[in-house]
Amino acid sequence: MKPNHLSTVAVLALMAGGCANLPSVGPDYHKPETKAPTHWSEPLAGGETNSAAATAAWWKNFHDAELDSLIERAASSNLDLRIAQARVREARAHYRMTAANFWPTVDAAGSYARQRQSENQPVLNSFPSLPSSAYENDVYQAGFDASWEIDVFGGTRRATESAKAQVAAAQFGEREVLVTLLGEVARNYVEARGYQRRLEIARDNIRAQEQSLAIVQNRFTNGLTSDLDVQQASTVLASTRAVVPALETALAASIHRLGVLLGQTPESLDTELATVAPIPAAPPVVPVGLPSELLLRRPDVALAERQLAAATANIGVAKADLFPKFYLTGIAGFEGTSADDWFKSGSQFWSVGPAVQWRIFDAGRIRANIKVQNARQEQALANYENTTLLAFEDVENALTAYAKEQIRRQQLAAAVTSSEESLRLANQLYANGLSNFINVLDAERSLYQAQDELVQSDRTISANLIALYKSLGGGWETLDRQPQLAQATTVK
Repeated sequence: MKPNHLSTVAVLALMAGGCANLPSVGPDYHKPETKAPTHWSEPLAGGETNSAAATAAWWKNFHDAELDSLIERAASSNLDLRIAQARVREARAHYRMTAANFWPTVDAAGSYARQRQSENQPVLNSFPSLPSSAYENDVYQAGFDASWEIDVFGGTRRATESAKAQVAAAQFGEREVLVTLLGEVARNYVEARGYQRRLEIARDNIRAQEQSLAIVQNRFTNGLTSDLDVQQASTVLASTRAVVPALETALAASIHRLGVLLGQTPESLDTELATVAPIPAAPPVVPVGLPSELLLRRPDVALAERQLAAATANIGVAKADLFPKFYLTGIAGFEGTSADDWFKSGSQFWSVGPAVQWRIFDAGRIRANIKVQNARQEQALANYENTTLLAFEDVENALTAYAKEQIRRQQLAAAVTSSEESLRLANQLYANGLSNFINVLDAERSLYQAQDELVQSDRTISANLIALYKSLGGGWETLDRQPQLAQATTVK
């Protein structure tokens, strides 16, 4: 290649490299400004404080070793989380694929062919007759061809910008799945312990009611009471026994859900969770932080923001199609009719130079695509704004539910105390013949209902606290450092 040709190629290459500093078509992305409330509208009446939210490992605040173990196993084997991790790897690979468009493509090719030319070609016919063998020959060819799109208007830069934002979106999507998983494991564990406790209460009441039935049957046999008392006692006992199958079904469903959340078969935890244990109790103090901190922790908000960034960049990708595309192309190699002189200097061939391609008619397809991308960007912006509002709503609702249930629990505890005293007095009066047996049955029903509602309230308080932690976007910080989770969290 001659020196002036080399200088031309060098200039074209420098121009291609300098395009990275040129402005790109389409809008530049700016993160929307979101005004967060200065404080929570709901009063912090359930032990919550405005101290910095300690949500990194919130499940440890329940001080339950079994819950800790379930959380760790779910984070390492849950299938939804594995799907989210695969999405991150997919997004990272797509980003590398898009970024590769900045570089030239080079293809190598080689071929051999035995060919025969027509003896009746116009050009050959003008020459004296040649022997038939002259029309047949071997052709050996090997070489390289390259093509390099010069990103003058920034279509490739915008596509890479979009792909990088999608990588971050996939990472935040993984964290959102993790936050949801943590909440689901803890909630189902609390549900299971709650059903176990409710079954204990039901069975305790069944034994007490069986004793009452035996007493009233004995009194009926001795002619001290009527058959009505026996039938009423039998009715109360049967009603309490009827509750047990429903509670056992709900308990099994909670344990089965936990098994699946851990990536195992539904019955895998039956033996492990068969032993009855208390409902994990909420801590006395729950720091929730300020509203301004929420948007920095919630993965769904960060996910929506990155999707907005990607949608904005895609507008530039679409607009770049309005402009011509410039390429630097080249081909070089060796060609000969004999393998002996294939690689000799006389067999060399090459060509290099710029090319331009500009679509001048497409029936409005490009401009329609620009409108599509603009509409998608508007959707992404509205989705981001809606996601931030829902984040604040989630926390406000969780604060209310957590505080109000504690007030309800206090009243239920008082009701249990009163019901226990009522049953004691009803039994004493009935034994002395001063009251009807119906008062004893009413007292037994009231006590069972109050005890059952108190246990449900204990479970609800813990479940509401789990919902609060989840609404604060906590949990991914600690487990995200685990190797199996951290492998997809860095954009490369």
